[in-house]
Amino acid sequence: MKDYVEEYLNHLAVERGLSPNTLEAYSRDIIRFVESLKGKEVTSATPEDVINYLKDLKNKGLKTRSYTRALVSIRGLYRYLVREGYMEKAPTSVIDLPRFHRRLPQVLTVDEVERLLDAPDVTRPKGLRDKAMLEVLYATGLRVSELVNLKAGDINLQIGYILTIGKGSKERIVPIGDAARGWIREYMERGRPRFLKDPSTPYLFLNPSGKRLSRQSFWKIIKGYAREAGIKKGITPHTLRHSFATHLLQGGADLRSVQLMLGHADISTTQIYTHIHRERLKEIHRRFHPRG
Repeated sequence: MKDYVEEYLNHLAVERGLSPNTLEAYSRDIIRFVESLKGKEVTSATPEDVINYLKDLKNKGLKTRSYTRALVSIRGLYRYLVREGYMEKAPTSVIDLPRFHRRLPQVLTVDEVERLLDAPDVTRPKGLRDKAMLEVLYATGLRVSELVNLKAGDINLQIGYILTIGKGSKERIVPIGDAARGWIREYMERGRPRFLKDPSTPYLFLNPSGKRLSRQSFWKIIKGYAREAGIKKGITPHTLRHSFATHLLQGGADLRSVQLMLGHADISTTQIYTHIHRERLKEIHRRFHPRG
């Protein structure tokens, strides 16, 4: 039983290139399900076994999103086992994913973005670094993991693009505008040398020890600047990614182009931003139309 699970997790890590965090979530969900079988062979599980496990999760108060993720993990395992010939039919094939209302992500207004970008003190090396990071994040819509893993060689300032490795180890090229290019250049000339301890360090954004800045550190940085900018909304590094996509669509960009820049494998993931755009239009109508 354990061999099937290990083989599948190795498949996810090696062939599909899932990130360590995603792999850990899949592993946790699958192992809990296997434990619920109480020694029964995983290839002998029935639809009732899966349904009873899911019922138990619900009874424990698991939220719909977490419950759905558990089912997706289990379905992935059984699709693999069927494809590899270990089973003829998956016990999950008759179980539908629950439908739930997808919460719209938090988005900043253009004015809030401007205040956030203006918060760092660019007279100091740290402020220059933070300013460059915020500008890049808003200009490209990178995930925070992609941002902190950027290497100096990944950026072409002359042509104006960034090469990044996204989910599933997929490479993509994202354009950057003049403002972000200017601040990257300023940081590389006047900020990064002050952090650099080892000239062979490839990473672009460094901490005071000369190491790559961590995701957690940047999380704290952006929250601090949000407070300084007087932004009351809950903000995370992903908020600028959401704002990037929403503002592009508001400006007339087509959905397919936004999908490519965000690195979404499925355009349905990108479509959430059209919902935000529609909600914004409805809000404007309510506020300004005489009979809104």
